[in-house]
This record gives sequence, C-alpha cells and structure tokens, in this order.
Amino acid sequence: MGSLVMQKKKIKIIGKEVIKVEFNALKKLRSSIGESFYKIIKLIIYNKKGKVIISGVGKSGIIARKWAATFSSTGTPAFYLDPSNASHGDMGQIVSNDIVILISNSGESNELKNIIQYTSRNKNIKLIGVTSKKSSILYKNSDVNFLMPKFNEAGPENFIPTSSTTAQLALGDAIALACMNFNKFTKSDFKKVHPSGSLSIKLKTAGDLMIRGNKLPYIKENHNMKTALKIINKKNVGVLLVKNIKGNTVGIISDGDVKRIAQKFKDFEMLKLKKVMKKQPISIEIDTLAAKALSIMNNKKITSLCIHSQKNKRKTIGLLHMHDILNANIN
Repeated sequence: MGSLVMQKKKIKIIGKEVIKVEFNALKKLRSSIGESFYKIIKLIIYNKKGKVIISGVGKSGIIARKWAATFSSTGTPAFYLDPSNASHGDMGQIVSNDIVILISNSGESNELKNIIQYTSRNKNIKLIGVTSKKSSILYKNSDVNFLMPKFNEAGPENFIPTSSTTAQLALGDAIALACMNFNKFTKSDFKKVHPSGSLSIKLKTAGDLMIRGNKLPYIKENHNMKTALKIINKKNVGVLLVKNIKGNTVGIISDGDVKRIAQKFKDFEMLKLKKVMKKQPISIEIDTLAAKALSIMNNKKITSLCIHSQKNKRKTIGLLHMHDILNANIN
C-alpha cells in the first residue's frame, strides 16, 4: 500500500513538472514576439490575392493542421498541405500570390525541401519559415522567418517533442488572433463560419429567428375583434400586431387576450382593437442576442417581442416568439 502511495505522489510530480517545463517554454516564446512576428502579420493581412497554405512534418504537421483550422475560423482562409502529397502532384495547389508557411523545428525535414524549392522558383510566392535553426535550409530560403527559441523538452533526455510543439501551437494562435483583430473579425463573422457550433447557437440574434415579411400578423387598430379572430387563426403565430394609420405598431393582442375578452364582453366581436389591445408592446433591436430576448420574455412574463432596427421602435420589422428561441436550443 505504501508503494502505491509513493507511485501516486510520483505521478503527480511528473505531471506538474511537464506543465512547468512547457509553461517556461511559453514564457520564452512570449519574449520572442517582436519584429519578425510583425512582418508575418503584415505579409498575411495585406495578401488580398492569394491563399495561405500551411505545412509541416510529423508533430509539426499536426500543429500545421491546427494553424490552418484556426486561421480559417477567424477570418484568414487557409488550408493544410500534406508535404508527402505535395511531392506527388499536390504542389499544384500553390500558385502565384500564395503565402506558404512551413513549420519545422529542425528546418531540415526532407519532405519540406521540395516545397521550399518549388516556392523559391516563383518570386510571387512568399515563404514563411518557422524553425529553431538559423543555419537550416528553411531559414535560409524563407522570405520571412520566425526563429523559435531553444526549448527544454519535457521528459527525460530532452528529446520528446513537447515544449516545442506547445510553443508552435501558441504561436499559430497568436498569429491568427492578431490577423483577426486587424481584420475586425467579429462574433457575428465567427457565427457565419460556425453555423452548427455551440458558440454559434449562443450568438444567434433576434434577427436570425424572427418571423418577417408576409408572415407578420398585422391588423389595423380600427378593425374589430371579429376580423382579428380570422387573421389570428390564419397567421397561426399566437399574436396580432396592431398598426395605426401611419403604419406604426401601437399595440399587440394574443390569442390568450382574445379568450379573456370573449369571457368579459358579451358582444366582443364588434369591439375595436384599439379599445382592448395591449398598448406600446415591448420591442427590441434586430441584433439583440436571442438569449437576452428570452430573458426579457421571462422577466416580463410574455411570449412574444416586436423587432425593430435603427432605434425606430414603432416600425416593426419582425416578431420573435419564445417557441422559436427554445426550438433553436437557446436557454
């Protein structure tokens, strides 16, 4: 039992030591962010004609895939190029005005040499090299370099790619987010390229879910309840938006209101809507998050909200129902 306790302690120590070594590598990388980092960002953001193509071998290849995915999801279109396939026809994916980023700790990977040679033949293709060796083929043949610091790898004998790949991963995130910031890539843009993601669901707005156009259940304030019953049954959205002669929304009436009015008044069908409607219905801007709209409904104990744009609250352009929010899995 005692030896098991000792093993437990040793395992925890190993885990903490790995994190410590990699944490120190990230601090070292942070100190290396300078002029070369700026040149990479400048090259990418001013490249309006070509693509960003990223490649690497082994663990660096896995990191390159992550770079490409992060770039693409944050407003910098990019794709991963497998270096082996590149030497067997896929090199044709690289054309004039493209930017190629090669990630290699040694800068001497044989699989990358053909890509280096190919890019060097076309002056309109820019090569960014990310390596830790200044004397390497990659460093010497790149248009822009990022020289990675020398890191102590976690684990025995300093040979397992750990700290170096962690730093590569962080550098890719730093480049992607710097480009994102410059390009003013917003939450709304992120939502467009992540239509099925959980974050995209959280970022849905009233405008994404609202009823609009011919589906809106409009009725004029001088119409009577008999007409209202016909329209509310035809539109089948549970409410009517009451408009005045100017086309402004001045009231709202729900099917629940209709039932209560019917119980209260004997000849309710002849009542004018402006006499029984709820005046000044709550309206929110089209860009309001659906989650916030749901919160408003819950607080006000209502099931529908009018939607407007440009602060013109009485010009209703849509109707948002609680069911539409809940059906979108927003809560």
